[in-house]
Amino acid sequence: MFGYIIFNKPELKFREFDEYRECYCGICRRLKKNAGNAGQLALNYDITFLFMLLTGLYEPACGKKKIRCMIHPLKKRGIIENEFADYSADMGLLLVYYKCLDDWNDEKKLSRYIYSALIKKKVRLIKDKYPKKCENIEKLLDKLSEYEKRGERSIDMVSGCFGSIMSEIFGYKDDIWKDTLERLGFYMGKYIYLMDAYEDIEDDIKTGSYNVLRNVYEKSAAECDDRYAAFMDFSDKCRKLMTMMITECAKQFEKLPVIIYADILRNILYSGVWCRFNEITAKMLKTCKKGEK
Repeated sequence: MFGYIIFNKPELKFREFDEYRECYCGICRRLKKNAGNAGQLALNYDITFLFMLLTGLYEPACGKKKIRCMIHPLKKRGIIENEFADYSADMGLLLVYYKCLDDWNDEKKLSRYIYSALIKKKVRLIKDKYPKKCENIEKLLDKLSEYEKRGERSIDMVSGCFGSIMSEIFGYKDDIWKDTLERLGFYMGKYIYLMDAYEDIEDDIKTGSYNVLRNVYEKSAAECDDRYAAFMDFSDKCRKLMTMMITECAKQFEKLPVIIYADILRNILYSGVWCRFNEITAKMLKTCKKGEK
């Protein structure tokens, strides 16, 4: 369910790409320090966005250095570390932990259970550090699980539940920017949930798994003459839904006095988020043939 908030690399300047990589590697470093090699598996683009957003907004003192790692042993990579790297890493690990438990409970995926067991002690420390926030997230995840189990058809209700989870995460502290950050996180969470459903739609239909976009897909299939046209219609409807979510994200972002990383964050919000959508769409269209029922 994570990794959709990505940048559009061709539109980034070389300096901007280096800055993004410094933040990405900085979180990777914190995940390893806080949770070992297993923690690094929780690294994704979404928490990197959060890290850059909070760093750009609050402008904390940052530690910069170059290090070698197992993935890049021959050349040192620059990293940036600050309090928001720790926070973003903690939230990323927490969400992946809950996702693994959900996959184990619903589908009995052994690999997910093993991974959750590996990071369980570290997650306990995160809960001790952010007790109220973690309690709220757990309640919302339980609510989301209830929606999915009963086959809730309201896209707004289900995606909004995950949006509330991201809202909780984006609202770093109680200050004048909290409401704006929470609203940005809320709509980004809705976008992430819908993107995940969009990517999994055909697999979920085949397996009979819950997917909040299933009714949209089946309606398109009923209205169109062939599979190719049905998917194009479904894709267009989904893009309109997701455009509304990202538009709201961008509106909230523009209210924030972000200067550091502002151009990179705009690249992500205005362009990068559609790279993954377009990739998924192209992949699905390859499996469709015009005239195929």
